[in-house]
Amino acid sequence: MEVLLEIQNLSVSFTQYERGLRRRTVWGIRDLSLTIRPGEIVAAVGASGSGKSLLAHGILGLLPYNSHMAGEIRWLGEPLTPRRLKTLRGREIALVPQGVTYLDPLMKVGPQIRHGWRDAAARVRSRDALGRYGLGPETEGRYPFELSGGMARRVLLAAAVFSPPKLVIADEPTPGLDARAAARMMGHFRELAQGGAGVLFITHDLELALTVADRVAVLYGGETVEEAQAEDFAAERLRHPYTKALWRALPGNGFLPLDGTQPPPAGGWTGCRFAPRCPHCRPECKKEEVIPYRPWAGGRVRCLNPEGGEEP
Repeated sequence: MEVLLEIQNLSVSFTQYERGLRRRTVWGIRDLSLTIRPGEIVAAVGASGSGKSLLAHGILGLLPYNSHMAGEIRWLGEPLTPRRLKTLRGREIALVPQGVTYLDPLMKVGPQIRHGWRDAAARVRSRDALGRYGLGPETEGRYPFELSGGMARRVLLAAAVFSPPKLVIADEPTPGLDARAAARMMGHFRELAQGGAGVLFITHDLELALTVADRVAVLYGGETVEEAQAEDFAAERLRHPYTKALWRALPGNGFLPLDGTQPPPAGGWTGCRFAPRCPHCRPECKKEEVIPYRPWAGGRVRCLNPEGGEEP
């Protein structure tokens, strides 16, 4: 199957100034790799500060001026250059953002969904998009402050599918939603995938991700530490100790907490970011300059001592 989006060895750093003109480089993402194919949902799961939103902003070209991005992002086999991205963003590549504040409070819903198109066909498409998520045509004439939180999130979905897109990037789209509303949102993403779109679902909620994802990429401290099929979790065919700890921390799996905290963005690091918290850490885990991200037992893992099978 063709690959929609291929990310290879993505790194994002930021230039910061301390006292005077002293400058330092802080890494938010290092050596992150990921692929998304048509019709599948890939969940990027990690705690706050793991690089999830940076990943979305890097793909969309929305990083701040003091950032630097290295590595390669390819769209349908070709480099995703800034010029090419400009023609794709909002059309073939759509964002469902984390907050409803992305809606312009001074503009009615209809024009925001239509992205500036005013012809009759665009109006029909916008009403169809609203209807797809249970919103009537009268919603077009309302301002965002006249919508409930749930309605506003459905408007963001309608705006994302107006084109329709080949890839939907959903960046933490469920905060503040109750379990039923979140489940409905997951159902909408599954419908998009069944229609042939790829979906990158970015979330801190592993349990919610597993209700809809085909594959799960686990992020820790700015790196991808594991990529696994969704069914690998229930079967406990997991490779990285952090992924195992996430799984065992869920209420249905023992609710076992993991001691320590995720490290903050750093000026540079050597060895495994998880080493201070890892029960299986060895001296070489702290000395290796970059821990390789490699195929292992049907998935991928960044670990010198992985579990769950053998290297292919």
